[in-house]
Amino acid sequence: MTSHALIIKHKTQAGKRDEVRKVWERHMAPAVSANPGHIAYFYCFDNADPDAIVAFQQYVSAEAAGQFLKTDSYAAYLQEVEPLLSGPPQVTTLTPMWSKGS
Repeated sequence: MTSHALIIKHKTQAGKRDEVRKVWERHMAPAVSANPGHIAYFYCFDNADPDAIVAFQQYVSAEAAGQFLKTDSYAAYLQEVEPLLSGPPQVTTLTPMWSKGS
């Protein structure tokens, strides 16, 4: 299996970035921490845009990424966070070729 990575950019409703972060911390932080399919995960605020969040995720495989999207934790997160977002995320899929520490 080949490693699989994603860069996901979310735009929040104006002034809702901290609220989105609280929802992410409640649902996603524990789910990601417990998920053996995640190799790395970075949840970041965009310094140039006060309403943008960017996440970099690396999975053991594309299949592991797809399985994570089917979890109860992810469904609960989506239900609570979608009203706080300005629209769907921008998703870029990547195939890692090298990483420090791998």
